[in-house]
Amino acid sequence: MLDLNFPKFSFRFKNSENKVSIFDVIRKKFIVLQPEEWVRQHCVHYLIEVKNYPISLINVEKELKVNDLKKRYDIVVFNTDGSIKLIVECKAPKIKISQDTFDQIARYNLTLNADYLMVTNGINHYYCKMDFEAEHYQFLRDIPEYSQQ
Repeated sequence: MLDLNFPKFSFRFKNSENKVSIFDVIRKKFIVLQPEEWVRQHCVHYLIEVKNYPISLINVEKELKVNDLKKRYDIVVFNTDGSIKLIVECKAPKIKISQDTFDQIARYNLTLNADYLMVTNGINHYYCKMDFEAEHYQFLRDIPEYSQQ
């Protein structure tokens, strides 16, 4: 797989029926390794190992309803009170991050009300802090480290 713009992480792999799978520490199972999954797993390890987010507060690939449509988010990080701190939208490295990508995560956030948004294709990462009163997001250099606050 392609080297991504993340630190080097240690992953567990398995080969079965000529398909390579990667172990997801959140879902606690092997997932077939596709380009988007490669990005998602790097992002999960980045949140845990670099930003110190507890595994217990991270959720991966769950369904949500947006305007009666079933959608799936890539990664959500919760606050300890159950509110959502961060939504991450992962794309395959060959997918260019565009306004459409931000529109997608913004639609998800109408339902989820996260404080922070992250969009990544593994090469380029974009981070935003929501300003709900002004109804816009502010770009950041990085997402904050986890804290109990």
